Amino acid sequence: NPQGEQTWSNNDKLSPYTNNIIQVWTSGTGVNKDQEENGYAYIKKQCMHCVDPNCVSVCPVSALKKDPKTGIVHYDKDVCTGCRYCMVACPYNVPKYDYNNPFGALHKCELCNQKGVERLDKGGLPGCVEVCPAGAVIFGTREELMAEAKKRLALKPGSEYHYPRQTLKSGDTYLHTVPKYYPHLYGEKEGGGTQVLVLTGVPYENLDLPKLDDLSTGARSEHVQHTLYKGMMLPLAVLAGLTVLVRRNTKNDHHDGGDDHES
Repeated sequence: NPQGEQTWSNNDKLSPYTNNIIQVWTSGTGVNKDQEENGYAYIKKQCMHCVDPNCVSVCPVSALKKDPKTGIVHYDKDVCTGCRYCMVACPYNVPKYDYNNPFGALHKCELCNQKGVERLDKGGLPGCVEVCPAGAVIFGTREELMAEAKKRLALKPGSEYHYPRQTLKSGDTYLHTVPKYYPHLYGEKEGGGTQVLVLTGVPYENLDLPKLDDLSTGARSEHVQHTLYKGMMLPLAVLAGLTVLVRRNTKNDHHDGGDDHES
């Protein structure tokens, strides 16, 4: 951008028809890769598969569930009522509703393991991981990927590193110069943590990744609810308050009625 303004690529939004996109962020002349000044950077946008997902917490019918084995946040369109609470709750603005479909449905990345695809269940990998030629997207357990990410953060910029392709144990690597990483692993703690972890060379705010507390909103609200409703104390307290209020109003009405009768 010759005016020096920050710009995005045209395909800058997830939609019911694009569950994964690659965005490009640029600043100034946009000639320096992974640099904030006059640079550019890529970011893959998809469901972050949160450790404690808000969308699962707010769904009133459990149409969104977190797989206890894989951690993938799955969506069941046959259960969904179309309330779209999940769209409001997601800090990453991921779930997209198909308003053009008369029956309606939400769409989001399920790491290619949704019903009818089940690549992981069949021993495969998510499609994006399988086809990435540079190992920019790899698959593994959260613990493995966190260790790999922190290893990369400790590398010397300008040195060379054999970046694993597909998985850390594949044996297939891509030799590439180490960039100067922004010194933070996004997703380690944000919103309670995510299973999609991000390393980049520019501040995460530039890539439209939100700054979040270490505790997810859903976990916080559930903790408050469980505390308040422990032993059914709050409902009883409210019921008692309502009973007193009704009784007082009844007495007042009776008293007022008596005055009218006497006059």
